[in-house]
Amino acid sequence: MLSWNEIRVRAAQFAADWADASYEKGETQTFYNEFFEVFGKRRRDVARYEEHIRKLDNTHGFIDLFWPGLLLVEQKSPGRSLVAAAEQAGTYFDAISERERPRYQLLCDFKMFELLDRDTREEVRFSLADLPDQVENFAFIVGQRRRALREEDPVNIEASELMGRLHDALDESGYRGEDLERFLVRMVFCMFADDSGIFPRQDMFLYLVEDRTSVDGADLGLWLTRLFEVLNTPTKRRQLKLDEDLAKFPYVNGELFAERLSTPDFDAEMRTALVDACRFNWSKTSPAIFGALFQSVMEPIERRSQGAHYTTEQNILRVIEPLFLDDLRAEFDALAAKHSGDVVAELYRFRDRLGELRFFDPGCGCGNFLIIAYRELRLLEIDILDEIAARTRLSAQQIMPFEVKSVIDVDQFHGIEISEFPARIAATSLWMMDHLMNRELANTFGEPYVRIPLEKSPHIEVGDALELDWTAFLPPTECSYVFGNPPFIGAKYQSTEQRAQVRRIAQLGGSGGTLDYVTAWFIRAAEYVRQADTGTGLGQRPPRIGFVATNSITQGEQVAQFWPIIFERSNLEISYAHRTFAWGSDARGKAHVHVTILGLDPAEHTPPDRPLYTYTDINGEPLVGTCKIITPYLLDGTRLKNPHRLVEEESRPINGLRRLLTGSQPIDGGHYIFKSEQRANFLNKEPAAEPFMLPYVGAREYLQGGDRWILALHEVPPNVLSNLPLVQERIKAVREYRQASQRTSTRQLAQTPREWQINLLPMHPFLVLPEVSSERRSYVPIGWLEPPTIPSNLLKVLMDASLAEFGLLCSAMHMAWVRAVAGRMKSDYRYSVGVVYNTFPVPQGFSDSSTSAKLDAPAQAVLDARTAHPDATLAEIYDPDLMPTDLRKAHRDLDRAVDRLYRGRPAFKSESERLQHLFGLYEQMTGTLRP
Repeated sequence: MLSWNEIRVRAAQFAADWADASYEKGETQTFYNEFFEVFGKRRRDVARYEEHIRKLDNTHGFIDLFWPGLLLVEQKSPGRSLVAAAEQAGTYFDAISERERPRYQLLCDFKMFELLDRDTREEVRFSLADLPDQVENFAFIVGQRRRALREEDPVNIEASELMGRLHDALDESGYRGEDLERFLVRMVFCMFADDSGIFPRQDMFLYLVEDRTSVDGADLGLWLTRLFEVLNTPTKRRQLKLDEDLAKFPYVNGELFAERLSTPDFDAEMRTALVDACRFNWSKTSPAIFGALFQSVMEPIERRSQGAHYTTEQNILRVIEPLFLDDLRAEFDALAAKHSGDVVAELYRFRDRLGELRFFDPGCGCGNFLIIAYRELRLLEIDILDEIAARTRLSAQQIMPFEVKSVIDVDQFHGIEISEFPARIAATSLWMMDHLMNRELANTFGEPYVRIPLEKSPHIEVGDALELDWTAFLPPTECSYVFGNPPFIGAKYQSTEQRAQVRRIAQLGGSGGTLDYVTAWFIRAAEYVRQADTGTGLGQRPPRIGFVATNSITQGEQVAQFWPIIFERSNLEISYAHRTFAWGSDARGKAHVHVTILGLDPAEHTPPDRPLYTYTDINGEPLVGTCKIITPYLLDGTRLKNPHRLVEEESRPINGLRRLLTGSQPIDGGHYIFKSEQRANFLNKEPAAEPFMLPYVGAREYLQGGDRWILALHEVPPNVLSNLPLVQERIKAVREYRQASQRTSTRQLAQTPREWQINLLPMHPFLVLPEVSSERRSYVPIGWLEPPTIPSNLLKVLMDASLAEFGLLCSAMHMAWVRAVAGRMKSDYRYSVGVVYNTFPVPQGFSDSSTSAKLDAPAQAVLDARTAHPDATLAEIYDPDLMPTDLRKAHRDLDRAVDRLYRGRPAFKSESERLQHLFGLYEQMTGTLRP
């Protein structure tokens, strides 16, 4: 019989031939003669046309095509109802003798197929164009069994979960470690090969597992061990007495089955888990999903320590499209649009150049970036060959020998991964993607194309990428692109060893700052790129860099620590960027992070127009614009005099504003803080403590409402405390809590247990800013509180604030600064005194009361609009979907008044204009303070 690869190629040609046919009912016989030829069958050998049938009601009819005992076809003209066809087929089925009743029923209108298994009642529907991917549903035509019809199975997550269950069952049985990891990789490959045509017959592996092994699973491990040996043995070297079913499997090579594993022991339940996984349609699953498989079997602690975050295909494309795919596609489109010159020769040269590119992911994990990059490169190559065929009017075979039709192979792809299991998955998944692309090439040009046995291998090195010599692994003169998704580990989550690595690589000295772990990959990549000699190797340009990063490296205090290394030490520029968005994952137990994407090039090779992607919804699609230069805050810096100017943390305001304070922080282990019910219970037992129990407001209470209370014992006389035994117990508990701390400063506080670490007890009304505020809000809600309320350390406090100061801090100008330079907690704004408030450029003359007074009336209008909604919390009235019209209008009026203080006319048209103005003022302000 034909191989399934050959059948798919024939199905693709059949679909193409009939795509634009007239589809007259009279074409039915020609249609099915050619349809059966797809499977290497002559229709007249097995099935009859216009089979006369006497129906149960004694009327007569004709079955369009009848294969006794197997298939009944009812054919309609395009646009005719297949529901009526199903009813008609049913009356025929009932009239057929029991001996000849067919198992399968096919309804078709030339463009759509509906195939029904009457035994199982399973049905699959698909279009003519999808026939190449659905041919295995017709396995009965070539005499093969099929457990169930295969409509497009759910993919990716389900595939990962199936393998997760198999992993868990084996792990619980005691089959663990590297043998388990390698075993799972082999299982994935065998199931994929079973469904995608790598193995010559469909479901060979499924049949071996289900038909040749005992139901109790006792011999399953032995069969699999023997199969691995067969897959690793060339056909000519196999034993003559080899089991017939095993002998049908091909030689795979590629080192995938080279190592001998210990034999796993199965029971009936474990065997069922494997059979369930085998029945899944793995041909519909992207090899990139095996990163999610890896995630699904990792422990959360290990995931955090390695910073692993599986990447969706959509997000991978967000990295690689502006890095290289967009340029390559544009070059192809330009060639395809040419009508003069030797375009075919140019297309050949362009395709050959694709085969010379080298791709490097120094933190490759399970290889998702390499896999998708390989797929996209192969798809581009197919388009090139298709264009050549169209221009030369030759068939694929006439263009060139088919064996060399693809010049792209997996050995162009390089990766470093710290763990062996994901490294193995990366290599195996690349081979799988290679097969899928070979199949796509075969379907496009009409001739089978399989690269088995595997002759070339991807270069995946196991080791710590921050310690290995990249130049020895892949010389930078041979590398085209460095890209990927390096580990995400914030400074406070890094191990001692990881923190030391970052400190050494960044060369910041001292503590090494507060850099995220991902910055070490950027710095190593920058050093690698600068080592490339543009006069050798590819002779074009040094490698380009495209990495995913935590958004914190473009916000807050890390900006001033990290970006001088990139700009000054390495002389690189940002060539494209995605501003903050939510990072999606297809893994079990998704990683919830917010990220940016950054492309870097040597300054002399940075493109003149640089894409900048902005997300109005961090979970949605971006808007894209181009600019001449991108700042480290991921803003358009085209109009700035010094777009590399970094906002540095300041200990005091450099803008003329009064100092902004941090609220009280008790460091008490919770012994001084009470919720309302706890307070009531405490005072019920010790009512004399009530004068010292003060309202305690943090960001949550301020924005969302709710009550908390704190014991303020700073000035309570000893003779009063002596009559408060429960309060004394609290003091003792605080002392003991502080004494047990590992921090020296906290242990020192134990000597004064009645005081807090930060003691702020306002005597007059005070202005507060919540430290953390949702990124959805157009404005950070700012307002006044009054004594005896105690602000917590999650509120920033401005004492004796004026209406004008309130108005300035509530304005769109201030919010633009916050969005640009503030740090983030996930995607929420984290307001910093040193980076945001102390550096915020104020309008010229703002300290003059005659100038600032211009904001009094519009600021008061904002407060009045809030007062008009007394039952709503600040969080509710500042929700962009719930914000009252009067409050929104009051803020817009205030924005206009603030804008006029900054530059009069013309008005700012956008936040970008505001930021360009603010950064210009910041340059002036810092220029007068520093040489």
